[in-house]
Amino acid sequence: MSEDRKPDPMRIAIVKMLPKDIKEKLTIEEMNSLLFDEVLPDSLMEKLKDYLSDLDNPTE
Repeated sequence: MSEDRKPDPMRIAIVKMLPKDIKEKLTIEEMNSLLFDEVLPDSLMEKLKDYLSDLDNPTE
């Protein structure tokens, strides 16, 4: 990486909260956009959709 970018601390916290099986499915590009960019690619949103819906509708 030629840039001196630092990941957003809030986004690092989000990545740490993701289940391991979701993190293992992420590509390098998806992980970088999650940590650094404002806009998330559709492929990443597709992988996160079930996890995000679980947060919106907890079963407990």
